[in-house]
Amino acid sequence: MTESAFRVEIPQAELDELQRRLETTRWPNQLRGVEWSYGVELGRLRELAEYWRTSYDWRGFEDRLNAVPQHLTEIDGQRVHFLHLPNPGKPVLLLLHGWPGSGADYLSVIDLLAADFAIVAPTMPGFGLSGPTTAAGWGAERIAQAWITLMERLGYDRYGVHGYDWGARIAPVIARAVPERVLGLHLDGYLAFPQDEELTEAEQERLSGLERWQEERSGYAAIQGSRPQTLAYALDDSPVGQLAWFLEWYDDYGHRVGAISNDLILDAVSLSWFTGTAGSAGRIYREARDTWGAEVAYCPVPTGLAIFPGDSTVRRLAEREFNVVHCTEFDQGGHFTALEVPHLVAQDLKTFFKH
Repeated sequence: MTESAFRVEIPQAELDELQRRLETTRWPNQLRGVEWSYGVELGRLRELAEYWRTSYDWRGFEDRLNAVPQHLTEIDGQRVHFLHLPNPGKPVLLLLHGWPGSGADYLSVIDLLAADFAIVAPTMPGFGLSGPTTAAGWGAERIAQAWITLMERLGYDRYGVHGYDWGARIAPVIARAVPERVLGLHLDGYLAFPQDEELTEAEQERLSGLERWQEERSGYAAIQGSRPQTLAYALDDSPVGQLAWFLEWYDDYGHRVGAISNDLILDAVSLSWFTGTAGSAGRIYREARDTWGAEVAYCPVPTGLAIFPGDSTVRRLAEREFNVVHCTEFDQGGHFTALEVPHLVAQDLKTFFKH
């Protein structure tokens, strides 16, 4: 597949089918008084599903996405979708998303950066408009190599890399593989695991999120990291099932309901629904599960850390792995910063890459 311009145009019949499925949802019961403690709260999910059915504007999101230059290509046998805004003479940024998103997560960030940078925002194989993966093995190393290849094809021999969630795991792989090409590495929510360090009280507090994740929030990763195909049957057949699976994270397990707008949540969920990629996106947890906590070589590339509320990033631990020259702690935001506080993400990228 050669590179080709692309526009999103979901047939009306698929929108009609989504509405039909939402209308005929078979709802489970919920125990009285448990709220979010057993999983996504029924009232919240029903309310959002009804908004999806009656009020959400997919065509508006389509128009917003189509306002940014998009392309399709093939790398290593896999279809790849990416946003690309050339800006001759300006620094180049490669923006990497996480689960369960896509390159479209960065639309608001791109708006804020477009005057100062050239931008490439690809969608990982298995996610969204890149379509389902067609072979096993698409873990962090292979995806990183695909992005190195993509930047070569676009003619960029020097560029900065930013990533959150899985993007923050893949970006360092790029920097270690081609350090001479990466002018800076900017990580949002990066987790460096403690070893034998004696931690301060503040560091222990920061890492308490890791303990909470292991005790309460790691179930989704366990199933996607072991039996993603079994889960895929439910996710790709039921829009409400898919919405619930993603909403757990977008609403921060009930702790920050509404921090991300309903429309932004449904943009991401609808994109996954129409592309049939909710199941295949989960495969990255199986393909890359051995990378969590693995020993890595020191990365000399100048690195910036953005730390948002709820992150388990400890600068001193990250400095074992990276040449940290910039670190900003924010008092706003959460896990999905590009959706929730794009102005803060954009400002920190400008500050770091204009040093």
